[in-house]
Amino acid sequence: MKTLNLNVIALAVSLALSTGAMAQSMSNNDYKAGKDKIASEYKLAKTNCATLSGNPKDICVVEAKGKEKVALADLEARYKPTRENRYEARVAKAEADYAAASERCDDKAGNAKDVCMKEAKAAETTAKADAKAQMKTSDANATADKTTAEARGKANEQATEANKDATAAKLEAEYKVAKEKCDTLAGKAKDVCVNEARVRFGK
Repeated sequence: MKTLNLNVIALAVSLALSTGAMAQSMSNNDYKAGKDKIASEYKLAKTNCATLSGNPKDICVVEAKGKEKVALADLEARYKPTRENRYEARVAKAEADYAAASERCDDKAGNAKDVCMKEAKAAETTAKADAKAQMKTSDANATADKTTAEARGKANEQATEANKDATAAKLEAEYKVAKEKCDTLAGKAKDVCVNEARVRFGK
């Protein structure tokens, strides 16, 4: 399993390096070649997964699909380097990481599994919130670059609001994780745990 993961990671790294070299000057032929390479690497990864069984096989398949999705999104962002495509690439990474993490949670049971799933979701929420804040900040700054100092001030306000929204989303996800961990307790200990979580996250 470790050898397989290393092989898949190595393939992903080599793809990132090769598509990175193409960067913004990527031609249609380079783009098509990049897609073909991703498809062949995904096929190879699936073949390797077929040698496994049980949850290790499920994890392997999910990771292979996730890497394909991320690689395609990254390729698109390099072929058409817009803010939207860069955002979609970050979202693809967050979703792929969540899919793999949640699949690994299947090895656990009871509250440990619940906490694992909440932590995986919190990580996805954080990554997506950061991606959204980054795109909004980029949009605001781009608008400000074309206008006056007044617009720059408005851009800063928009960036601050975007970061505020991202922080709120992260805190909510972290609160859910903390509350889930309280389920291992009972009675007064659980009540104290839940109250501490509420105080800590301002609920």
